[in-house]
Amino acid sequence: MKRRKPTVITIASVLGGGKTTVTQQLRKALPRSSAIFFDDYDLDGPSDMVDWLERGADYQEWDVMNLVEDVENQRTQKLDYVLLDFPFSYIHQQMREYIDYSVFIDTPLDLALARRIIRDYADDSTEEIVRRMAFYCSSSRAAYLEMLHTIKPSADVVIDGNQPVYAIVDTIVDSIMVHASHKENP
Repeated sequence: MKRRKPTVITIASVLGGGKTTVTQQLRKALPRSSAIFFDDYDLDGPSDMVDWLERGADYQEWDVMNLVEDVENQRTQKLDYVLLDFPFSYIHQQMREYIDYSVFIDTPLDLALARRIIRDYADDSTEEIVRRMAFYCSSSRAAYLEMLHTIKPSADVVIDGNQPVYAIVDTIVDSIMVHASHKENP
C-alpha cells in the first residue's frame, strides 16, 4: 500500500498577524506534523516595497525555491501534516502546487502593527519608532492592504485574528478536519 503524503497547510496573515505563533501552537495540536517558518529563510525579493506595490505587487518576484525544497523534503517524511508559515498562500506559483489547504488569519491592522512594534522595535529609540510609524502611515500600510485584497480571498478559510491563540488553533483544527472529511467523502 502506497503511503499518503502529508497535507500541506499554509498559515497566512499580514506582518504581525500571528502566523508564527499560531503555526507553533498548531504543530502541538496536530500529531505527526512539522512546521516550516517563512522568517527562517533569507529569500530574494523586492528590495523596495513601495516600488514593488507601485509596479503591481507581483508575488512571483520573491524567489522561494529554498522554501519549496524544504516542503518537498517534508512531504517525503512520515507525517500527517506540514504546517507552512507562508504569507503568500496560493498566490505564489512556486509554492501553489504543494499547498493542500490555506488558512488566512484576519488580524486587524492596528493589532498587527502593535505586535510588530512590541516584537521588532522594543529596543529602538522613540525617534526611530516615530520614524517607522510615519513610514507605515505614508507607505508600508499599503502592503498590508495589498495582502488583504489579494492573499485573504485566496485562502480556503479565513479566521478572526482578534481571538486568543488557543481559539484560533481550535478553529483551524476543526476546519482541517472538515476539509479532510470532504476530501475522503466527496
